[in-house]
Amino acid sequence: MRRYLIIAFLFLTVTAFGAQAPSALGPGVKPFVTVDAPLFALTHVRVVDGTGAPAREDQTIVVSDGKILALGDAAAVRVPQGAKVIEARGYTVIPGIVGMHDHIFYPAGPAHYNTLEFSAPRLYLACGVTTVRTTGSLEPVTELNLKKAIGQGRVPGPKMHVSSPYLEGPGAFTLQMHELSGPEEARRMVQFWADQGVDDFKVYTNITSAELAAVVDEVHKRGMKITGHLCSIGFREAAALGIDDLEHGLVVDTEFVRGKTPDACPSAREARDALLKLDVSGPEIQDTIRELVAHKVAVTSTLPVFEISVPGRPPLETRVLDAMAPEIRIIYLTQRARVGESKDSLWPALLKKEMEFEREFVKAGGLLIAGPDPTGYGGVVAGFGDQREIELLVEAGFSPVEAIKIATFNGALYLGELDRIGTLAAGKQADMVLIKGDPASTIADIKKVETVFKDGVGYDSAKLIEAARGTVGVR
Repeated sequence: MRRYLIIAFLFLTVTAFGAQAPSALGPGVKPFVTVDAPLFALTHVRVVDGTGAPAREDQTIVVSDGKILALGDAAAVRVPQGAKVIEARGYTVIPGIVGMHDHIFYPAGPAHYNTLEFSAPRLYLACGVTTVRTTGSLEPVTELNLKKAIGQGRVPGPKMHVSSPYLEGPGAFTLQMHELSGPEEARRMVQFWADQGVDDFKVYTNITSAELAAVVDEVHKRGMKITGHLCSIGFREAAALGIDDLEHGLVVDTEFVRGKTPDACPSAREARDALLKLDVSGPEIQDTIRELVAHKVAVTSTLPVFEISVPGRPPLETRVLDAMAPEIRIIYLTQRARVGESKDSLWPALLKKEMEFEREFVKAGGLLIAGPDPTGYGGVVAGFGDQREIELLVEAGFSPVEAIKIATFNGALYLGELDRIGTLAAGKQADMVLIKGDPASTIADIKKVETVFKDGVGYDSAKLIEAARGTVGVR
């Protein structure tokens, strides 16, 4: 009874005094906006709320001043007088995707990356990604400025959690990365970039255990988190040192290589051969899973960046190719053809094993978060890759609503923002994705995004995608 009285009071407040004026949006953002009403309702819509619960049919969502005011059965929720009404029969609403490995850069040739401050934020938002963690930066100042510009309404894009530059040891594969000289420099790097305003930290493949220990200590002193794509250090050792998250999952774990040298990164072939000899249900991998869960270490699923190494995958999509700059498209298609010619690829088996690992990790109580990692040889594009990640989670054995939860609720939980985003509920920010179809039963419908709401402002997906046409890889 008390709940209904509170909702009634909120409705009366909105009706009597009106909602606040629409947010200030600059000329670079307004052309993409289709809904900027202070009070509106989506009526008769299907809701997948992000908690993993089954889809609910014939719902109404009322949004006021950028937040969800009410959500429930259409027959029970009263639409306030003066609200803009958006009839949404045949549509589904899911929470805004929380992309947890969503770079702003992209491969532009061997060992070199271009920062895409123009196309990446547009495509993330267009595809339903309303929050990103950049998970390793090559141009952190650019990313910090981009975050500010988006927040000020000057540039369309998702809310950003900017990661530090890669904290890498000697042997970085690109000249765009700084190589640490030891634990003290690692500490200074953390101190400097934390003071500049980055939100979290990323360690990379050649870092030493002493450097990682120093980084963990310094990051945790500031109440922040650290993730890593590791090679020189195995997963169990990293968990014992206090890392918060491990990127990519089992496929990059090198602890199973026989005779591995401490603080040394074995060859990719050695690591993959070692993994293929193990059973995910066997004691070695199960022990690792137990250690990760015991230390509360999250794992980031990045299935799309592995899929591109499997011959014949992923399906070619016109919208993805159209987004690429012509020269980048040629590079991608040429490399894809080479992958397709491979007769002894290990990747079909590795992708299957990674999927099995992720299921077992979740079954054991682990926190699985998700992002596409738009790197590799260019087959994973911002936004489109986030949608493909959700499709691949379903292929891995999760139900559609479970996959959506991993991509929304779990990311918000890791970021400490579950009270604001990650699910659809009264009182939360109106970060929502309006989809023409039913991804709860047909996960491919996750790609049929029409409108993306961020803080209650609705953006036209098609217009954002069109604006980025032909620019991926160069700007």
